[in-house]
Amino acid sequence: MAIQSFSSGQVLTSAQMSALQKNDYNQTVSAKTTSYTLVVGDVGTHVQMTASTATTISVPAATFAAGDSVFISSLGAGVCTVQASSTAITVNGSNLALAQYGGGTLRFQSASAATFFSGSGAATPAIDYLIIAGGGGGGANGAGGGAGGLRSTITNTGGLGTLETTLGLVKGANYPIVIGAGGAGSSSENGLAATSGSNSSFAGITSTGGGGGGNRSNGAGLSGGSGGGGAQNAGAAGTRTASPVQGFDGGVGGTSGVDNGGGGGAGQVGQAGASGGAGGNGVAVSITGTSVTRGGGGGRGSSLNTQASGGSGGGGAGGGSGAAGTAGTANTGGGGGGGAGGGVYSGGTGGTGVCILRYLTTDGTITIGAGLTGSTATDGLYKVTTITAGTGNVSWA
Repeated sequence: MAIQSFSSGQVLTSAQMSALQKNDYNQTVSAKTTSYTLVVGDVGTHVQMTASTATTISVPAATFAAGDSVFISSLGAGVCTVQASSTAITVNGSNLALAQYGGGTLRFQSASAATFFSGSGAATPAIDYLIIAGGGGGGANGAGGGAGGLRSTITNTGGLGTLETTLGLVKGANYPIVIGAGGAGSSSENGLAATSGSNSSFAGITSTGGGGGGNRSNGAGLSGGSGGGGAQNAGAAGTRTASPVQGFDGGVGGTSGVDNGGGGGAGQVGQAGASGGAGGNGVAVSITGTSVTRGGGGGRGSSLNTQASGGSGGGGAGGGSGAAGTAGTANTGGGGGGGAGGGVYSGGTGGTGVCILRYLTTDGTITIGAGLTGSTATDGLYKVTTITAGTGNVSWA
């Protein structure tokens, strides 16, 4: 049972004494099947996670006092990660990720700081990642698609967001990966708008698919990791994912009938239609040992042969004078280029996403599970695993 409060002169019953003795030796166990935020009543007890999938035990600020402690364990097959619930509290520890049958004591130095003393065995100390979602499709007689969201621990994330934190992962545990597909380009200026790209994810970290570009009759671009461009006649641009920031907005459509906007890129806003409609540029990341730019937005299409280029990093060029938009480059999350008008030519398909993982060669060997397509190379002190397609799990041994 939890810590009790007693008053002066209070007489304890035999049942209370037995319960206190049992708690001292065995602790009251509180079983959890989903992610859980600790409460003050957990002090002195045993919080046990039994989930088969990845979960978190969140530690809130201004809840506990110096000297309080909680024992935490993981009985289920899913990895249980102990983490701060906000920047108002710091949770330290050499290993905050518990594999099955792992456990440890969370002890508080103050209401805003705690240390987790874990006995869960070795963890992979530092996994760097680059996760890019599928790019948005381009509009027919329309705007460029937005790039897929970009999240990275190596350089600033898409949209010049903050640098993300490397992951400490438990050996032997499975971590899910999903590679997002590119969105379809619109096939008719008077039909459905282009579709957005699909999300990519690794170990619960998700990058959002790029927004589809607007077409002539569906003028507004869609929002996503980066926003799709707005189409002619002042179509509104799609906006970028707000939190965490992963890219930039698309370009707005101009007032002229051929002024389609460019799709937003991971590193730059898509160009407005009246200014040319080029796709926004992507972001250069050197996670493989070589700097490679990914996440370019799609360029606008135009019936007057004033199409625009896609942004650097795989953005598809727009079509002009009777041409379809160019597809975004595979595994860059590039947005599809907008198609030309006149004969109504389709927008390009968005580029597929990618997940790249970097870790020390001394951290073990990765297993790429069924359903995933990938390969591993060595770069000096590091191994680099690139997953290009599919849905499945990876693990380290």
